[in-house]
Amino acid sequence: MIPDLPDHIDQIKGFLAEDEALALYQHAAHASALGPVLEIGSYCGKSTIYLGLACRGNNSTVFALDHHRGSEEHQQGEFFHDPDLYDAGEGVMDTFKEFRRNIRAAGLDDVVVPLVSDSETTARQWQTPLAMVFIDGGHSLDAALSDYRCWASHVMRGGILAIHDLFADAHQGGQAPYAIYRMAVASGLFADLGQVNSLGILRRL
Repeated sequence: MIPDLPDHIDQIKGFLAEDEALALYQHAAHASALGPVLEIGSYCGKSTIYLGLACRGNNSTVFALDHHRGSEEHQQGEFFHDPDLYDAGEGVMDTFKEFRRNIRAAGLDDVVVPLVSDSETTARQWQTPLAMVFIDGGHSLDAALSDYRCWASHVMRGGILAIHDLFADAHQGGQAPYAIYRMAVASGLFADLGQVNSLGILRRL
């Protein structure tokens, strides 16, 4: 049971399974006692709410990083395109309005700090150690590699690196998240704590 979880959480647009959400919450509840959490790929804020509720208990912060223009699979003509999130006037995807609405409704405006940008731009001057990093951004190899290379080094010792959408079998899902997960394990910098559904959890050594 997660305190203050919105009654409509299942209606919020997103791709996070219930067991994955609970695991995120539990790890963030422990990690955020040490420092802030960074989420890469917030979409409409479903996972951000779980992280935010965990951080609020420790008076901590979630930095929610997303350019809010949608990943490759969200664009027009792609499998996960949602026309409700398409700004016809601008001709682009725009999930930021929906994200802000959901965060506000969850009462987390004082916990969640939106960063409307990409990994490379945001990480360029980043200096704050992070107790947990959750990578759930673009699923192209370039995007996933960028997210990992920009942020893995900012995870403090004992902190958590979580990576979503891990599928060893290419028939089940894209391979880019699984590739950076294997990179993290092979680096010797992280201990593999296992998977919950498609969510991989690692601890910085």
